[in-house]
Amino acid sequence: MKYSYYPGCTLRTKAKDLDAYARASAKALGFELEEIEDWQCCGGVYPLGTDEIATKLSSVRALNEAKEKGQALVTLCSACHHVIKRVNDDMKNVEDIRTRANNYMELPEPYAGETEVLHFLEVLRDKVGFDELKKKVTNPLKGRKIGAYYGCLLLRPGKLLGFDDPENPKIMEDFIRAIGAEPVVYPYRNECCGGYISLKEKEMSQNMCEKIMESADGFGAEMLITACPLCLYNLNKSSGKLPVVYFTELLAEALGIKEEVQKS
Repeated sequence: MKYSYYPGCTLRTKAKDLDAYARASAKALGFELEEIEDWQCCGGVYPLGTDEIATKLSSVRALNEAKEKGQALVTLCSACHHVIKRVNDDMKNVEDIRTRANNYMELPEPYAGETEVLHFLEVLRDKVGFDELKKKVTNPLKGRKIGAYYGCLLLRPGKLLGFDDPENPKIMEDFIRAIGAEPVVYPYRNECCGGYISLKEKEMSQNMCEKIMESADGFGAEMLITACPLCLYNLNKSSGKLPVVYFTELLAEALGIKEEVQKS
């Protein structure tokens, strides 16, 4: 199976590990991430202004390229996934935005939200299957107590993103079980880390991160995993109580390819 792949800006800089482990793990699991050509920054934040079109166009370009290839579009970064999924919904359901975006881009064929947008975790759950993933694990992470940190962008708005139950998600816990570790469910796993206010309101963001870490530590987690580069940065910078790594790093470790990726 081949998917169009939108890496996003951060996976080319600070989050290279998230990208590298994902590509290698996809290959080990029998599917391919085909990076789309000439992708541009998604904007990092979904524009809430109803008349805002310009910052949606890079997402539309990526979505349309995947459509032309007849492929679903896969993302890894929580922010990229959030923005692209919401723009895709706009193009499918908001006539004014769809018309204006298509008029501006002058595509050979208008884009109307035809592309399926998937997060890498959804590919593991819905396409590969966690039972099948478990069969591919050569180095099960037995004895590891791991907390999933979802943050806010993967889960909300819940009905639109359709990723998981925003109040009681389980996809990352099921992933943790599939790689042989023990998931730790703690109350603050889907609370915001304060990433977008970390420069302006440092103390507030610090407090938010500390509450997350204390919650996870108090319920017995030894480490946290996340899919969000901003969350990882903010949590690691604000509190050293628990290590935080990308979920793809543990996936590569469980598949027995982590050292190979590190050498490449």
